[in-house]
Amino acid sequence: MILGWYEPVTFQEWIKRTASFLNLGLLIFSAVVFFSEFRYDWCEQLLGNFLASTNETRPEKGAIWELGKDTINAHQSLNKIIDRKSDTRRFAHKAASFSGISARLIPGEWVILEKEQFKRLYLSLPLTHARQIMEPARLIWLLNGEVTDRIFCEGLKNGMKIYFINAENRVVQHIDLKENTLDAIAEKQYLEPGRLEKFDGFMGRIYPAEQFFKAVFKLPQEMIPDLLPDTDLLLDQEGTILRIGISNEAKDGFIRLGIEIQHRNQPGVLFVRAREWAVWQLGLVLKGEHP
Repeated sequence: MILGWYEPVTFQEWIKRTASFLNLGLLIFSAVVFFSEFRYDWCEQLLGNFLASTNETRPEKGAIWELGKDTINAHQSLNKIIDRKSDTRRFAHKAASFSGISARLIPGEWVILEKEQFKRLYLSLPLTHARQIMEPARLIWLLNGEVTDRIFCEGLKNGMKIYFINAENRVVQHIDLKENTLDAIAEKQYLEPGRLEKFDGFMGRIYPAEQFFKAVFKLPQEMIPDLLPDTDLLLDQEGTILRIGISNEAKDGFIRLGIEIQHRNQPGVLFVRAREWAVWQLGLVLKGEHP
């Protein structure tokens, strides 16, 4: 057998080796396998049965490149989120109004405001609208020392929410700024169209402007700012003050005054908040009971 491994040297020897039983057997076997595949497609069926039996154990996406594509898309989306968050933070720090921040934030998105930034935006508002957001005294307390650690603004579908959070990650105060309030502040639309009778709470306590102001001037001088705190806002209004209504409901130590103003034959009402105790003194004068 060892002699059979040498290189054949004659043509007859090549023929003998080529026509050996082993080589002929391999040739016949290969031909049978080849032609049976064309005739019965057994290879495809065998592969199909194998894939069907292992289908549950394979991932839904069998293509590796698709998984790679999903990974790339995820990284791109994450980068976009990070970039937008950075842009929103920079925009919020430079914003000139609460409405500007609200217009930038999409629902569910949030941004952190520095205390000084919030204070600056708050002080830029007329006192009437500033008080609608929060009482100055309460804001002084929130911004004092370590009562508030950080301030979050969260975008809503129709405005935004502002959260004051302490160092223990607890909300100590939150306020809602609706879109209509923000728009009115931004566009300086302070007048509600209509006459005083249209609004609840003033019936029976509506006075002509002349009678109201005569009563105001009978009070001590230092009391007047508590009755009419928004003099700048009133002076900005065009038109004539016709009547003033005093609400019959008090809230948090304040009573709402409705000032009816007519401009170009269109009546509107400007709402301000006066100190309850000052309004009580004014009521005595209007009734003739003040000494």
